Amino acid sequence: MGKMNRREFIKIAGIGAGGMVAGASMLQAFSPFQIDSKQILSTAIPGVTPTYCEICFWKCAGWVHKKDGEAWKIVGNPDDPHSNGRFCPRGTGGIGAYTDPDRLKTPLIRVEERGKQVFREASWDEAFDYIVEKMNKIKKEHGPECMAMFTHGSGGSYFKNMLRAFGSNNIAAPSYAQCRGPREEAYMLTYGETVGSPERTDIRNSKCLVLIGSHIGENMHNGQVQEFTEAVASGAAVITVDPRFSTAASKSKYWLPIKPSTDLALMLAWINVIIEEGLYDKKYVEKYTYGFEQLKKSVRQNTPEWAYPITTIKPHIIRETAREMAKNAPATLVHPGRHVTWYGDDTQRVRAGAILNALLGSWGRRGGFYAPAKAHVPKPKHPAYPKPKRDWRDAHDGKFPMASLAISQGICDATIPTLTRDCDIKGWIVYGTNLLSTLPQPEKTLQAIQALDLLVAIDIMPAEITGYADVVLPECTYLERYDDLRVSPGRSPNVALRAPAFEPKYDTKPAYWMARELAKKLGLGQYFPHETMESYLDERLKSIGSSLEEMKKLGVKHLPNNENELYYLDGEDFEFATPTGKIELYSTALAEAGFDPIPKFTKHEEPQDGYYRLIYGRAPMHTFGRTTNNPNLNDLMAENEVWINPKVAKEWGIKNREYVVLENQDGAICNKVRAKVTERIRHDCVYMVHGFGHTQKQMARSFNKGANDTDLISRINVDPIMGGTGMRVNFVTFRREVA
Repeated sequence: MGKMNRREFIKIAGIGAGGMVAGASMLQAFSPFQIDSKQILSTAIPGVTPTYCEICFWKCAGWVHKKDGEAWKIVGNPDDPHSNGRFCPRGTGGIGAYTDPDRLKTPLIRVEERGKQVFREASWDEAFDYIVEKMNKIKKEHGPECMAMFTHGSGGSYFKNMLRAFGSNNIAAPSYAQCRGPREEAYMLTYGETVGSPERTDIRNSKCLVLIGSHIGENMHNGQVQEFTEAVASGAAVITVDPRFSTAASKSKYWLPIKPSTDLALMLAWINVIIEEGLYDKKYVEKYTYGFEQLKKSVRQNTPEWAYPITTIKPHIIRETAREMAKNAPATLVHPGRHVTWYGDDTQRVRAGAILNALLGSWGRRGGFYAPAKAHVPKPKHPAYPKPKRDWRDAHDGKFPMASLAISQGICDATIPTLTRDCDIKGWIVYGTNLLSTLPQPEKTLQAIQALDLLVAIDIMPAEITGYADVVLPECTYLERYDDLRVSPGRSPNVALRAPAFEPKYDTKPAYWMARELAKKLGLGQYFPHETMESYLDERLKSIGSSLEEMKKLGVKHLPNNENELYYLDGEDFEFATPTGKIELYSTALAEAGFDPIPKFTKHEEPQDGYYRLIYGRAPMHTFGRTTNNPNLNDLMAENEVWINPKVAKEWGIKNREYVVLENQDGAICNKVRAKVTERIRHDCVYMVHGFGHTQKQMARSFNKGANDTDLISRINVDPIMGGTGMRVNFVTFRREVA
């Protein structure tokens, strides 16, 4: 990070978005390192380059500063609605991605069997020729559909374009089946629209915010954290449902330390109270919803007294919190969450929250969910893609009928050879996602990897997945490259530019260049009509009356909002994109597919004596395992801890800060991890932050630091509706770490 010392960096990070939600009133007024956008437009300050962050999906726009020609700092762009001029600790620490000495530096080709970490350095042409030869062989012998891709991050779009041109649509993002997929399908089934990314939640205007396992302030999604602090400072009532006293719980009017796996029972009881006490928005429900009477009948027995022994939340608290929601409606928001793959009934659980929002009249209303606007920026045309003859669904015989995207474990399963399929997937392209930490059941992932004819990993860091690749392609960081425009939904349409602040270090290259060069060698160059990203971006920007030159000065450009009003359901006629044209409290699509049209609670397996449910989450300074080696962010948190209730710690004789080893119900163990003995967690579960415990020695700072929760996720409950992997179904016990 240039000449900035650790103390200075921590000071900057601590005053980023939320200071980890440390003081709502301070945050509302304070915006660190603000830059006058008019000054930048008029003078184009030397040494300042526009970017948008790649550390998480929020993609906040900012300015990269150099000092004496060296990387210095990144600050928020005040014209950006994602950041409002404030960066979170992760975004502020983004310089560390550029300066990290452990980065991949040159293309690598394997010389020994997978997992042995024996590679030779190669030229780009050598690496591309190797890949092209293997891909063409797979295409000739098995068909182009036997190539697949896993992707996470901006640059993945170029490889998607290449693979679709090649003839395969087997493209999966683990963020779907391992994270947000049940949420998107639940809201699509209910409202005919998804929640989107960033979410269309009007938190800043909420008078009551309900968080169910949603760790705002620890997931550090910048805009949401800022809006959360605004809502809290304005006196909003926050209801947090979580077995752990999270940061959000500490800002709440109500903390409901629910028994894990029983959230759906609580929501059904809330629905019962709101209906039976007549607290729902009667005009809204009558005009906009379908299936109210069926819902009323279905939840009649789901009283707070019924829910109490299941959830351990007392009946009077259930009633009191339901009335709190109704009192503040329609400015009450039951947050849809993001990482929602918990127990295998996740689409139904999220749908219960969507139904609550409908009863409270919050969809399309101030303080609930707004109608997002998105800029329309045409892309350069290219030939139509060939139509694949088969895809991952063919390996699953009609399962997961509501899945709108490819599911990661579906592709993984379709790679493991069987005697019943015509063709198994033979090649993977893995962009920016460390599958051995991202996907549950890592042994199954390894089984699939060993069956491949080709595995290509494109990454910035030598993560575990690169150790199993046949070819490793080193990407330059987001600070060293152009990428496509950020065109995200929000309250108003806008676009943001990412431009290179530095020349690529070592022999690294941008993803666009890699994908285009590979496409040319595959005879698919026509799908990349622009030789450079500058030319591509300039064409797109000129279609909206701007240019690359202007955007280098602006960073963010706002466009006229010609779309619907933000709040559009206040008695106006409206047809929803559902089969009935209404908000479906009773889902006709689920009924037709043979699923419960209204959510019903099913009891889940509980831990046996001496075992505890494993739950996991996020830290504000890290994005999964992608940042734990970042020299700036590693200083803020070098290893994770396992949270243990004092009663449990006493039974096991475990002391605070002592190292322990966790073992799950199947005998899987993780690396040693420090115990955090705290009253802030229930006695029947333990908690750790995801993304630690790396086994890749080439990542010097993060190697062997903390524990990897994925090592303990040997069981999953798969959501039958859309294929999401419920991962909070594993139980752990303790081993003492032997010195």
